Amino acid sequence: MTTERAPTPFLSVRDLHAWYGESHALHGVSLDVAQGQTVTLLGRNGVGKTTTLRAIMGIIRKRKGFIEFDGRDLMQTPLHRTAHAGIGFVPEERGIFATLTVDENLILPPVVAPGGMSVAEIFELFPNLKERRNSSGTKLSGGEQQMLAIARMLRTGVKLLLLDEPTEGLAPVIVERIGEVLATLKARGMTILLVEQNFRFASRIADRFYLMEHGRITVDFPAAELEDRMAALHDVIGV
Repeated sequence: MTTERAPTPFLSVRDLHAWYGESHALHGVSLDVAQGQTVTLLGRNGVGKTTTLRAIMGIIRKRKGFIEFDGRDLMQTPLHRTAHAGIGFVPEERGIFATLTVDENLILPPVVAPGGMSVAEIFELFPNLKERRNSSGTKLSGGEQQMLAIARMLRTGVKLLLLDEPTEGLAPVIVERIGEVLATLKARGMTILLVEQNFRFASRIADRFYLMEHGRITVDFPAAELEDRMAALHDVIGV
């Protein structure tokens, strides 16, 4: 009888603690993301999901624990080198250059690794952006800004996408489109760590879920168990 082995982690986080000043925000977070997987962090606002992404990137420097990505020790890696390691972070506030056009936003980020998408490939993936290519960021809808924020990362050749609440506040039709894009990226082998309260949206692409409460991971489970856990998740998350 053979035992199925767990995939080797592409991103491995162990006993991660982080602080904002004297405030202890993360209390020993541990999670794994295998190459090509989509993993979703669930939880109410304020439980540490965004802080986890920021700590992985090194934006939060007051931290301790173990973070390894593609064989590299990220705890010893400066912030600017973390991006060059192949991690792209799309924050909830999106981080596009509002005064620049779509085209200018897409050509500005530096290429950190081979394999990044061309502008033509991005426009194929995001037809809305092609139609608005000469519009400035301030004239884009919230959904178009979110698409542009993701697209900018895809130009750089990143190997891991960290997405913070990509559907927050967006119309259902745009949420549907972003879901289709993430499914396409997953099919192409992109590795994704997703922060998302809408677990029904995440269920379309996630391989595994981690539930956070009070700066800790309280449970993790494969996507196949999501339906059986729906009632409990509604109680904890409240959505």
